[in-house]
Amino acid sequence: MANTAQSKKRARQSEARQDVNKARRSRIRTFLRKVEEALASGNADAAATALAAAQPELMRGVTKGVLHKNTASRKMSRLTSRVKALSAPAA
Repeated sequence: MANTAQSKKRARQSEARQDVNKARRSRIRTFLRKVEEALASGNADAAATALAAAQPELMRGVTKGVLHKNTASRKMSRLTSRVKALSAPAA
C-alpha cells in the first residue's frame, strides 16, 4: 500500500488513468465489432462505412497510448483486405 503522499497521489492518478483507458479500449472494440458484424452479414456498403468510422478510433487509440502503432496498423490492414474482398465482384 502507498505510504507517502506522493505515492498515494500516484495511485489515485493511476486508477483514474486506468478508467479512461478502459473506456477508450472498449470504444475501439465496439467500432471493430461493428465492422466484423457488417462483414459477417455480407453487406459491403455497411462494412466500408463501419471501417471508415473505425479507422480514426484506432488511430486515436495509438495517439493516446492505448494501442501500439503496429497493432493498430495490423488490425486496419486485415480489416481493409477483408472489406475489399467482400466488395470485389465474385469471379
